[in-house]
Order: sequence, then C-alpha cells, then structure tokens
Amino acid sequence: MSGAAASDVLADVVRWRRDIHRNPELGFEEERTGELVAGELRKAGIETTRVAKTGVLGVVRGGHPGKTIDLRADMDALPVVERSDEPFASEIHGKMHACGHDAHTAMLLGAAVSIARERERLAGTIKFFFQPAEEGPGGAKPMIDAGVMQGVDAVAMIHVWPTLPAGTIGRSEEHTSEL
Repeated sequence: MSGAAASDVLADVVRWRRDIHRNPELGFEEERTGELVAGELRKAGIETTRVAKTGVLGVVRGGHPGKTIDLRADMDALPVVERSDEPFASEIHGKMHACGHDAHTAMLLGAAVSIARERERLAGTIKFFFQPAEEGPGGAKPMIDAGVMQGVDAVAMIHVWPTLPAGTIGRSEEHTSEL
C-alpha cells in the first residue's frame, strides 16, 4: 500500500472514530456501528456481509493469486459512564468506548478502504473481521461459527496500549502462536 493511499483516508479514520465514540454500543447491540462499517466498505467497492448478528465481514480479493489473511477489530463498548469534556464524548449515558474498540474499528476500516484502492497490486485475499461482543457475550466464537475463518491462512489484529509510547509496536507473548 502506498503512503498516499493511507494518508488520503486519515481524516476519515478520525471522523469515523469520533462518530463511533459518540455512539457506543454494547455487545450484540452494534447495529449503528455495523451499518457505518458496512456502508463505508460498500462505498469502497468491498464485498460486504453482515455476520454473527451485528458483525461485519469485508473481503478484498487481490489481482494476483496468494494466501488469505484476516485483519480483525472489535466494535463493542463498555457499560461505563464517560466523564470527559471531549467534543466527541459519549452521547449515550452509561456506555462508552473505554478500551479503544472505537479506534480499532476506525483503523481497520481505514486499512480496508486504503487496501481496496490498490487491490490490483495485491497478491491474495484480505478478509476484514469487524467483531461484535468481544467484551463478554460473544467474542470470536460467533464469527467463527458463521464460517468467516474458512480458507484463512493467518490472522492479525491490533489493540491500543496506553503504556507503550506512540508509534511503538508491542507483542503479547500470551496471545502469540506459531503460524
């Protein structure tokens, strides 16, 4: 992916993140978030399917043969009262994105849109999993049960981590396995 493709979508990523943050939804309530994600994927010409009740699957098939990888983000909020003065603070009392899932969703959506713009250069397929209910009532199991892992060779995800300096990539040994 070119730097231009990634930087062109940055303003959208910020806008999506703030919109999702203002409108948090708990696990399996992510109707609005799922529709936002699915709509933006479709606008980018990405094959889009709603799965696992409120989850979203996007698929970009490259112009060249290759493996299939999955990039995953979680979408649900927590039952927490937000006490910030940010202009994009939660507008839903008792619910907020306190764990970064708003950022995860917006970043993955930005990656999907950027990658779709360069699909002809891509070798293989990338699946984008926007997972509902990670914080409790579901996690990955409903997505797996819906068949999203069929044909996937590898999976990667990100998580914001406040103890790492900005721009640092960390690795959690407890969640790492050999591919």
